[in-house]
Amino acid sequence: MKKNKVLILGAAGRDFHNFNTVYRNDENTEVVAFTAAQIPDIAGRKYPASLAGKFYPDGIDIKDESDLVDIIQNKGVDECVLSYSDLPYNFVMHLASKVLAAGAKFSMLGAEPTMIKSSKPVISVLAVRTGCGKSQTSRRVVEILREANKKVVSIRHPMPYGDLAAQAVQRFAELEDLRKHKCTIEEMEEYEPHIAIGSVIYAGVDYQAILDEAEKEADVIIWDGGNNDMSFYKPDLTIVVADPLRAGHEISYYPGEVNFRLADVIIINKVDSAKPEDVQTVEKNAQEYNPKAKVIKAESIVTVENPELIKGKRVLVVEDGPTLTHGEMKIGAGVVAAERNGAVEIIDPKEYAVGKLKATFEHYPNIGGILPAMGYGEQQMKDLEETINKVDCDAVVIGTPIDLGRFIKIDKPHTRVKYDLSEEAKNELKDIIKEKGMI
Repeated sequence: MKKNKVLILGAAGRDFHNFNTVYRNDENTEVVAFTAAQIPDIAGRKYPASLAGKFYPDGIDIKDESDLVDIIQNKGVDECVLSYSDLPYNFVMHLASKVLAAGAKFSMLGAEPTMIKSSKPVISVLAVRTGCGKSQTSRRVVEILREANKKVVSIRHPMPYGDLAAQAVQRFAELEDLRKHKCTIEEMEEYEPHIAIGSVIYAGVDYQAILDEAEKEADVIIWDGGNNDMSFYKPDLTIVVADPLRAGHEISYYPGEVNFRLADVIIINKVDSAKPEDVQTVEKNAQEYNPKAKVIKAESIVTVENPELIKGKRVLVVEDGPTLTHGEMKIGAGVVAAERNGAVEIIDPKEYAVGKLKATFEHYPNIGGILPAMGYGEQQMKDLEETINKVDCDAVVIGTPIDLGRFIKIDKPHTRVKYDLSEEAKNELKDIIKEKGMI
């Protein structure tokens, strides 16, 4: 029988999981390559033989998505499988049209076939877009369970930017583990907050192997989803965070709408920063698209370590990178903190940007006058440091989940902004988790 030649379109995350769960042991399929998008510098590698299985003794090439048409034609590709997320619907169909015009089939895998079943209860925390407040929601869920004396292990959506074989299964319980695994800023932003509250978090590439390890030390598993991807594990409770600052995106992005429809609980976050009519839009869409879901309206509580560094000052605001780039947010917690604490001006960093950060602004021209903390690798971290130090400002407002000052040298006063899901929303979540019998 002729094998179905498949090209997996990805971004170093969902693509590898789709391969592992659906294609790795399928003798009727040949995965000819992965393509890479969204994340800088992840193409040009191989998915290693140690993870690829018996049918791929030489591993599998990871190519840049810009070579899509050439790969389809040169490799005789039969089918392209979309395997990354946070995509507007018009982008998805333009990509599909390119694939179809090149002579291949365009497809997506459903959520169910790629969900691994756990022997422990699973709570999945997902979002409809990058930057909705999923991570702060995950931390609240962990707090609720730990306060009920449950052993909790979180498992994070993959961010395998380095040696894929070495990153197959990663466990983070101490800050030293971040150094041991050579984490980038992007990874530390997600793992460190869990470590800071005394929790354990896993990540990596092989999510069956990760689950096998996590189950050994957990009463409850938290799936801490990334981007707006679907859960890798079969959940017993699905919590999905929506963002009224981007009202309507919950029904116009892939696979955010899938999550929105699958949710048991929809959290409309940032209601303290959003326009009432935008909150109402998300509520209306929840009622129309998922009337069975419980809706919680939550504030995202923003606090500043040193507000005196902001009041009356010209400030540079640094926000989470992916939230501003493919997340398309115009503001984050740093901007909210700057405005609420009396900054006289937010300095636009574009003219000061160097290296890969300059390229980021060129690739994402709609980023506003704030600096994305792009830290996918060592060079980006160096460029971030140089850019921050070149900006003519009085102080730096850091709206990222970690304190950048610990990892790069900032030569001007700087203060960190923290943000947490409100206590009221936490209490509502606690009641729902109790109803589910998990506490």
